Amino acid sequence: MLALIAGAVDDRSARGIAAAVSRLVTAGTLAPGTRLPTVRDVARELGISPTTVSEAWRSLARAGAIQTRGRSGTFVAGPSLPRQRLRYAQLGGRVGELRAGLLRDYSTGVPDYDLLPSLTEALKRIGDARLTTSYLDGAVLPSLEDALRERWPFPPEQLTVVDGALDALDRITGVVVRFGDHVLVEDPAFPPVLDLLETVGATVVGVPIDEHGVRPDALSAALAGVEPVALYLQPRAHNPTGASMTAARADKLARVLAKHPGVTVIEDDHAGGIATAAPVSLGRRLPERTVHVLSFSKSHGPDLRLAAIGGPASVVTAVTDRRLLGPGWSSRLLQAVLVDLLTDPATVRQIAYAREEYARRRTALLDALDTRGVTATGADGINIWMAVASQQVAMLTLAAHGIAVAPGAPFEVNHLDSDHVRITAGLIRDDVEALADIFAEAAGAPLRGSGPRTASHPRGWR
Repeated sequence: MLALIAGAVDDRSARGIAAAVSRLVTAGTLAPGTRLPTVRDVARELGISPTTVSEAWRSLARAGAIQTRGRSGTFVAGPSLPRQRLRYAQLGGRVGELRAGLLRDYSTGVPDYDLLPSLTEALKRIGDARLTTSYLDGAVLPSLEDALRERWPFPPEQLTVVDGALDALDRITGVVVRFGDHVLVEDPAFPPVLDLLETVGATVVGVPIDEHGVRPDALSAALAGVEPVALYLQPRAHNPTGASMTAARADKLARVLAKHPGVTVIEDDHAGGIATAAPVSLGRRLPERTVHVLSFSKSHGPDLRLAAIGGPASVVTAVTDRRLLGPGWSSRLLQAVLVDLLTDPATVRQIAYAREEYARRRTALLDALDTRGVTATGADGINIWMAVASQQVAMLTLAAHGIAVAPGAPFEVNHLDSDHVRITAGLIRDDVEALADIFAEAAGAPLRGSGPRTASHPRGWR
């Protein structure tokens, strides 16, 4: 191995060494998973300083060509997961093959476009405003930053804007998480987050939740077993279960985390303005290590492609600086549209109406399922998490009725005590009783139960 690398190097600078090793990786001569020689061994073979080799290794790591696994050594990175293996790509399940014949698709997790505010008047009011004076202008329009700070659940040291919640999580992860790091996530969790963490080589540890989010006892137990670098949370309208943290729960979690100063809290408030629960954040107690993401896709429109990141400058500045080498900033035109929407009284009323309408739709379906003996949760947001006897049977049964839902398995970190499917209830405007009959059939429950359950636990939680 040493001889192979030394023979490929014709320029013994850090840049030359990195280029030589990169060519070997690209050619397949150094296969994914190959353990590289130590920095000292390479330096000795080439007759140069270990510092030069270390710099070359850092360049390769930043480019994603190699991965350092602490004391285990440095290895050639593996290829990215093919699309078909991503959890996110599996949300359509086997019914994806039948999608052309489906009449009703409740698998998507998208908002009802008829409940989104119109952008026409906002664009008219913006007109031909000159929003960019330099390529080095700030990443956030001052008026948008003011509006965001008024809505933030804690005073953030710094704010920036990126292209949606997943872009935010991707960029934050790039700053906080390294290959081999342990990361805590809710179980169940949003599939793209699990895909992202697997892609960067993190070791994911699932933490059970209840109707108020991550359980403090489960978090304590997880922290006792590993020393993670991050905890990923959805503070309200948890996807897929609809759970929302209370202020009391956030305080309990913060007290647990106070004993573990190395953990960065990453919060994904993806539901934003359509969430029924009030904004809650661990940042009220742990502002120096809580990074909060607020998305506007569900409330104001997926095609705005905007989400805000607020938290410690050490993380937010790193995200902003890295974007200067790529997109630079998120469209200031779209930022100006968002400012208008956030401050326009008619739009504010529209968002409030949408929030109430989503709550009505969720409640109607949950009540109908409850009377049929079906276990389901969905206290907030646009989704319902329904327990089924068999995921595969449920998906095929629904497909036979021309209905698509998302399978539950991609959301699971560890196998849960029963199978589930996720239903985007926010898209169900009417015909609730007939749909509930079909969902109950798919779940394996009788069509008509003896009435609502009277258990002391909230609906669907054990």
